[in-house]
Amino acid sequence: MKKQITKHFMAFFLSLVMIMAMGLTAFADEEGTGSTTGSETGTQTVGATTGTSTSNTNQSMDYTLTLTGTTTGHTYEAYQIFAGDLYTKADGTKVLSNVQWGNGVSYTGAENSAADVAAKLSAPEGDSNKMELDQLLNDLTLTTVAKTVESAEGNTVIDSLAAGYYLVKDKDDTQKDTSDAYTKFIVQVVGNTSVEVKSDVPTVEKKVKDTNDSKDETSDWQDSADADINDQVEYKITGTLPNNYEDYTKYSYVFTDTMSKGLTYTASTDGKKSFKVTLYTGDDDKDGINITDHFTEMIADYRGPDPGYTGGKVITWTEKDNNGLKDIEQITKNSKIVITYNATLNNDAKIGAAGNPNKVDLTFSNNPNNGHEGETGKTPEDKNIVFTYKTIVNKVDQDQKPLAGAAFKLEKKQSDGKYTLVKEFTAGEDKKFEFTGLDDGEYKLTETTTPAGYNTIDPIVFTISATHDGTSDDPKLTELSGNVTNGVVTFTRDTNNEDSLTTDIVNKNGSTLPSTGGRGTTMIYIIGAALVITAGVVLVMRKKMSSDKEA
Repeated sequence: MKKQITKHFMAFFLSLVMIMAMGLTAFADEEGTGSTTGSETGTQTVGATTGTSTSNTNQSMDYTLTLTGTTTGHTYEAYQIFAGDLYTKADGTKVLSNVQWGNGVSYTGAENSAADVAAKLSAPEGDSNKMELDQLLNDLTLTTVAKTVESAEGNTVIDSLAAGYYLVKDKDDTQKDTSDAYTKFIVQVVGNTSVEVKSDVPTVEKKVKDTNDSKDETSDWQDSADADINDQVEYKITGTLPNNYEDYTKYSYVFTDTMSKGLTYTASTDGKKSFKVTLYTGDDDKDGINITDHFTEMIADYRGPDPGYTGGKVITWTEKDNNGLKDIEQITKNSKIVITYNATLNNDAKIGAAGNPNKVDLTFSNNPNNGHEGETGKTPEDKNIVFTYKTIVNKVDQDQKPLAGAAFKLEKKQSDGKYTLVKEFTAGEDKKFEFTGLDDGEYKLTETTTPAGYNTIDPIVFTISATHDGTSDDPKLTELSGNVTNGVVTFTRDTNNEDSLTTDIVNKNGSTLPSTGGRGTTMIYIIGAALVITAGVVLVMRKKMSSDKEA
C-alpha cells in the first residue's frame, strides 16, 4: 500500500510540473527566506513523505501569495485546485502529502481522485491514457473563490491562503475590449510565495521610410518622414505574439490601419495585392515566409471623432483561417508578423507642422480560458506622420511694392544632377506664387517672364531642410529652413501661413535712354556748346602763335 501511495504521489509531482508549464509558476522557499519564480529555477518535492518529516502545519491560513510586476485594472481570483497535508522535512523543504481536490473546484471527469488525474497527466506522449492540460481545465468547474483582490501598480498581495495549489486568473468579463489580457496560471503555496506576472499580450509597431530625392538617400524605418505630393511612401507594421500563445486553440489577429485624408491607399484586386504579409520566426528579419494569402483586406471610410483623420480611410487586414493564426503551423510565441505597403501623398495633404498622420492598432484574442476564443483585446495605437512643405514667392519692385507681370518655374534636383519640373506659372496679374507639397531637397527657381521695364533675376538655387522626430509616439516637425546657395534672397519660416517658407523676389528697373526735349537733350546742347567754344579758343591761340613767329 505504501509503495502504491508513493507511486501516485510521484505521478502527481510529474503532473504538476506539466501543469506549471502552462503559464507562470512560482515555487516558495522556506517561510521568511524569500521566493523563486519561473519553471527554470527548480522545483520542490511534492508527494508522500517518509520518516523525515518533522511537523504538520496543514491548518495554517497565514500564507501570502505576492504577484509582482502587476498593473492596475485587473481583478484576480484565486481558486484552490489541490489541497493536502503540509510537512516540513528535516532538510527544511516543505511538501504536500495526502493530496486531494481543493475546495475551490469540482471535478467532473471520469477519474475519481486527484491521484488518478495526476497519473494520467504525467503519462508519456503517445500513451492512450494520457490527459492533456486542456482536458483537465475543461473538466474542472470553479466553485469557490478563496480570495479576490484588485490589482495594484507593482505588487499585488493575496493573503490568508491555506497550503495547496491555486489557479490564479482574471475574473471573467473584466478584460474584454481592453489593451490587456486575461491571466491564468497555477502556483504552489507551501509558504509565503512570490510569482512574477509577465506580460502576455502582443504588441504592434508602425514605421515609415524617408527618402531625399536630391541625395538619393533613404532612412531606416522610423516614426516620421517628408515627401513631395504624388510620392509613394513606404510603411511597415510589425506585430508580435504573447508569451502564452501556446495556451490558445484559436487566435484572432486583426491589423487596423487608419490614414488621414492626405494619404491614398490603393485597394488590392484579385490579381494584385497592395500589401504583403511576412512571417519571421527568428530574431532577425531574414528568411521570411510569405503568408499574404492567409489575410483578407477591407477598406472603409473613417467615421471616428478624431478631426486629424476626417475624410480618411480605415484598412483592416484579418487572418481569415478558421482558427486564426493557429492554422499557420510555423507560428510560435517568438514569431513576428510584418505587413508592408505603400501609400501616395495626395493633393489633400496638410502642409507644414500639421502633417499627415497614420496610425495602427492590433486586435487579438486575449482570453485563453473558457474555450480559448470569443473575447479580444486591442493594443494601444502606434502613430507616425508624413510632412510636406510650401514655398511662397512674393514678387516686388525695388521699393518693395507688389509687382505683376512675372512668371516662374520651380525645378527639383534629382540624384543624377538633372532638374525635373515641379510647377510653372504663366505671366499675369499674380504678385504671389505658391509652390505646395514639397519634400526636403535642392530646388532651382527661375523667372521665365520678367515684367516690362525690369531686369530679369538670375536663377535662385536653394535647399529645403527639415528636422522631425524620428523616434516618438507623437512625432513633431521641429525645424524648417530654406538655405540659398545661388541668388540674393532670404527664406523665412512663416508659421502663420501653413508653416511655409516665404521670400521676396525683387525686380529692378532697367537702364533708360534719354528722351527728346528732356534733360538729356539739354545736357547734349551744353556739352556741344562747350566743345565749340573750346575749339574756337584753340583756333585763336594757334593763329596768335603763328603771328608771333612771323614777327
